[in-house]
Amino acid sequence: MKKVKYSMLGLLGLSMIFIGCNDPGKSSNGALASSAAEKVYIAPGQRDSYYAFLSGGYSGNLTVYGLPSGRMFKEIPVFSQFPTSGYGYSEETKPMLNTSFGFVPWDDLHHPDISQTNGELDGRWIFVNGNNTPRIARVSLSTFETEEIIEIPNSAGNHSSSFITENTEYVVAGTRFSVPVPQRDMPINEYKGNFKGALSFISVAPDNGRLNLEFQILMPGFNYDLSRPGRAKSHGWFFFSTYNTEEANSLLEVMASQNDKDFIAAVNWMKIEEYVKNGGGTKMPANYAHNVYDEETHTGTSTMKKEVITVDPTDVPGAFYLLPTPKSPHGCDVDPSGQYIIGSGKLSADITVHSFDKMMAAIEGKKFDGEAYGIPILKFEEVMAGTVKSGGLGPLHTEFDDKGNAYTTFFISSEVVKWNVGTWEVLDRKPTYYSVGHLMIPGGNSRKPFSKYLVAMNKITKDRYLPTGPEMEHSAQIYDISGDKMELLYDFPTHGEPHYAAGCPAELLEPRSKKIYRLDENKHKYVTSSPDQARVERNGNEVHVYMSTIRSHFTPDNIEGIKVGDKVYFHITNHEQDFDVPHGFSIIGQNTSEILVMPGQTKTSVWEPKQVGVWPFYCTDFCSALHQEMQGYVRVSPANANVELSWSLGE
Repeated sequence: MKKVKYSMLGLLGLSMIFIGCNDPGKSSNGALASSAAEKVYIAPGQRDSYYAFLSGGYSGNLTVYGLPSGRMFKEIPVFSQFPTSGYGYSEETKPMLNTSFGFVPWDDLHHPDISQTNGELDGRWIFVNGNNTPRIARVSLSTFETEEIIEIPNSAGNHSSSFITENTEYVVAGTRFSVPVPQRDMPINEYKGNFKGALSFISVAPDNGRLNLEFQILMPGFNYDLSRPGRAKSHGWFFFSTYNTEEANSLLEVMASQNDKDFIAAVNWMKIEEYVKNGGGTKMPANYAHNVYDEETHTGTSTMKKEVITVDPTDVPGAFYLLPTPKSPHGCDVDPSGQYIIGSGKLSADITVHSFDKMMAAIEGKKFDGEAYGIPILKFEEVMAGTVKSGGLGPLHTEFDDKGNAYTTFFISSEVVKWNVGTWEVLDRKPTYYSVGHLMIPGGNSRKPFSKYLVAMNKITKDRYLPTGPEMEHSAQIYDISGDKMELLYDFPTHGEPHYAAGCPAELLEPRSKKIYRLDENKHKYVTSSPDQARVERNGNEVHVYMSTIRSHFTPDNIEGIKVGDKVYFHITNHEQDFDVPHGFSIIGQNTSEILVMPGQTKTSVWEPKQVGVWPFYCTDFCSALHQEMQGYVRVSPANANVELSWSLGE
């Protein structure tokens, strides 16, 4: 009996030790603590409270994750061909990837930004930039489909993009690399004074989001890195970080780091807008693509534009100023009040904060420290609000909560630092794993941040996951920022190399999500509105198949009379109308990709048979218990055969 009693006492003591280790009132063991796991757990049937839209970097796509779970819900193709859905392969979506360089089926997608009204997220659209072939895209947050892509002329390395003004008047695209404008054959060593940095302002129609390149500002030949709009009191201004104010053209890792300070360029876009509306600016020949996807016809069209209005900064006095900022500033961020402009010099240990009020006073008092190519340089001491002495290394990007705090990533010391806006006091710091770049707080670049989670996007994964090869997916980490101290909750892998993210509450998007796609609203010129309209028509060596699909049948399902050398267009209409019932289509020898036909939609896939035989086609997306039976055959005869064109309707 005594032995049993002693054993029970021992177990009780041991359990108390374990309970003490997990005392919720004591400091947490980070992501290993049970409370952290509970905070990211989403029970079966429950949903995440936030959506996070992460840039896919060199994948060219936009990825959608749930927070706090870190589950990836969707990959939205934007600048890249995507065989999962047939985007960029179907005849309807090929025009979306047209450029002045021809068909460009990839890009380096960097900075998503959600549309805003009065400085608050409104959940209508999300804008993203293609960094390599300069482009801006608009993605619908009702359908999660790319609706528009506009190419940016006179630009290169479209990096300080795609950030929007607080009523979505403009989406802004600043060049990273300065280039000759207009482009021409000239010696690279004549860079200084001759190359220009284009800052493009693209208007957004408030009713349908339609984009139009209104004007370009041809700035001095610096590198324009990142940008943010003014908001609230600074609405009407835009701020761009610059580096390489030395205008070096070789060995930039050395030659572009000589100056103690570079600049944040402050641009009064309202003043420039008025100047252009009154006939100012120069119309310059240009050649750039404007690609639009029509939701009624389910078809993309590409139009080549031939002109752009350019503005010389010296022609609009009072619209351009340069704020000295140490050293090689990368991040450029504006707090929710619009008062503070944060410049994070990646070669500086400190964070420089400028004051909008002090900037305006310095402009009024003409507190200048010279000029650069006719643009006044404001005195550093006159515009600086304060310095955050962080003790970190390599500050990059800053986001904000709704309690007056800022959070900055430090690339070299691999950490997120929390500090107070106004006192510049460091309040907390937490490590990241590893080499963090961007971070995101939902709404953290708007007037109304949602201060629950912070997502850090890390460049290097190292030992966080199983080693799956020399190039693993990158890593993101979720922190709980609802308390005084940040708490690391969870790691999750991210697709491509995410450079930034935009986030919002799920409840903002759910009411806007399109649930029913009406077949009677389909205006596609090849629509098959009912199975009795299904047919096959020949025009020379072109064959057009008008096909309908519904669970679980293609109409027609057997086709004969196709010949080697024909070009067969399958125009497939999905007769389902509920949003979650797409149908796929694939046939042997398809040299493009399979396609997914969304409910109520028509899509076209081209097939060029090269071999005689009987070739099956089938549905690639599971749709019902009889999914396996959803198939058909195409008989292909020799080119000189006399087999009549025929088909079966499965009746």
